[in-house]
Amino acid sequence: GESPEPPFICYLLPGVNHFAADGMAYFKINEVHIELYTDYKDLSVEQKVEAVLEQYGIFYEKSETWIESEQLYEILYSFDMEA
Repeated sequence: GESPEPPFICYLLPGVNHFAADGMAYFKINEVHIELYTDYKDLSVEQKVEAVLEQYGIFYEKSETWIESEQLYEILYSFDMEA
C-alpha cells in the first residue's frame, strides 16, 4: 500500500512475554514496537518521541535502519508493557 508523507509513526504488538506459573498468567506483558519513519535524519522528531516515552517512565531500546528501497529511515523503539 501507500504510506503517508514522512515523518510518520506506526506501532506493532509483535508478541507477548507473560509471566505464568501453575497454569495461570500472573502478569500479562505485551512487546511493543513504535516505528518512526523519516526521509532524512531528524533528531528533533526523535527527541519528541523519546520525551513522551520518558514522561511516562517507559524504558525502551532504540535502533535505526536505513531502508534503501523506500528511501526512509526507520527508528525503532521497543519495550515491554503490562497489559
